Amino acid sequence: MILSTVLGLGLHPMSGHFVGEHTEVVKDQETYSYYGPLNYLAYNVGYHNEHHDFPRVPGRFLPKIKEIAPEYYDMPNYSSWVMVLYNFIMNDGITCFCRVKRA
Repeated sequence: MILSTVLGLGLHPMSGHFVGEHTEVVKDQETYSYYGPLNYLAYNVGYHNEHHDFPRVPGRFLPKIKEIAPEYYDMPNYSSWVMVLYNFIMNDGITCFCRVKRA
């Protein structure tokens, strides 16, 4: 499983969005957004909370949602996918099992 994860994602900085979007670092926050410069290369995939709130909005318009309603997206977020990967590897408290469990 570890080998398939490394081969599928690699240690490339942009693979940090898989970890950053779905690991529970702050209690009861299920998903996180990334507001860094790699969004230009990744078609705004970092605007993850906005995407879940408005799944039919094209990716190029997701930054506009945050701009229009900043009070709804004032929550913990990431500014570096490299740091997401670093913290995932180095922090024993962040694992693949750090997910919000729904009832």
